[in-house]
Amino acid sequence: MFRQRRFNRAGRQPRAFDPSFLIQRAINRPKLQVMAIKNNFADFAVDQRIKLNVKTKGYLIPTPIQDQIIPFIIEGNDVVGIANTGTGKTAAFLIPLIHKVIKNNREKVLVITPTRELAAQIQAEFTDLAKNLGLYSTLCIGGMAMGRQIQRLRQLNHFVIGTPGRLKDLEQRRVLRLSGFTAIVLDEVDRMLDMGFINDVRFLISFLPKIRQSLFFSATIEGRVRDVMAKFLTNPKIVSVKTTDVADNVDQTIVRLAGRNKIDVLHDLLIKPGFDKVLVFGRTKWEMEKLAKTLVERGFKATAIHGNKSQGQRQRALNQFKTGAVKILLATDVAQRGLDIEAVSHVINFDLPETQEDYIHRIGRTGRADKTGIAISLVP
Repeated sequence: MFRQRRFNRAGRQPRAFDPSFLIQRAINRPKLQVMAIKNNFADFAVDQRIKLNVKTKGYLIPTPIQDQIIPFIIEGNDVVGIANTGTGKTAAFLIPLIHKVIKNNREKVLVITPTRELAAQIQAEFTDLAKNLGLYSTLCIGGMAMGRQIQRLRQLNHFVIGTPGRLKDLEQRRVLRLSGFTAIVLDEVDRMLDMGFINDVRFLISFLPKIRQSLFFSATIEGRVRDVMAKFLTNPKIVSVKTTDVADNVDQTIVRLAGRNKIDVLHDLLIKPGFDKVLVFGRTKWEMEKLAKTLVERGFKATAIHGNKSQGQRQRALNQFKTGAVKILLATDVAQRGLDIEAVSHVINFDLPETQEDYIHRIGRTGRADKTGIAISLVP
């Protein structure tokens, strides 16, 4: 039988954030006006081949952050981008930086992200946007053979994309020469600090050249984030397209268990029409692995992603979910940071998160860009 009650080492149930008041506030909040877009992709002063790749990807109209920040980056400014997740910020910095490297082949770009998954997604986006341009990149993340990454770093690289821990290891091995980079991107800085990477980030920044273009992206710029920003940037242009903590196009609701078995309640939800691509979040790696097996036994196409799995296993699970080979992906809070998956129909909190911040980040996996989504929390 699937266990429903969990206790920490002190014998107490873990803290849980009840999203009821946040949901009620979202229901009562007036809808905000959509930001006016001033540019089309054709208007940006970037190489025509990049515009062709953008069109091939199906990007027609820039998102607000792309619309506002791309011109600043093209002009060579340091920038701060403050935005909710799923707003198109990856293309917002890759498009102008790829153009910058095309214009001067001596330019080198370093992109630092909090998670392996986000780094891999940025790498994939780079591959699409830089197609047929003769540019090269190396992905430097844990869970993959360091020897191969070292070999690739010794070859020509215009972009290096990685996570703080692996980048630090490579620098200490004197393989990654940080002084040679002319443009730096810190992505999801608040997440990096939340995950304990503050010392690694400071270490990496200390080796960067003083004269560089620095791009800084975060959902918030409070506390430690502001401290990092002050030491990292020079006269930055600040672009904020963040409207509320939770996107207006995410419908939030709760389902009260009322004594019912939680796995049965989840089952009844998943068989309903429209639950086509579902992310289910829980507290522990063990629980999500067991829940995935239980759902498979019940006839669902499901898999799990968590910290106990190798990078290859995690990537395969993501690919299966993205391509529709499985319709249900189960994740923990640590594993899900940085997940960027299109057209997630539902996010279900099988276990309530510990904090409001975790709740907001979880449900931000649906309703991304201009799509709508539904977030459901199972509440005792």
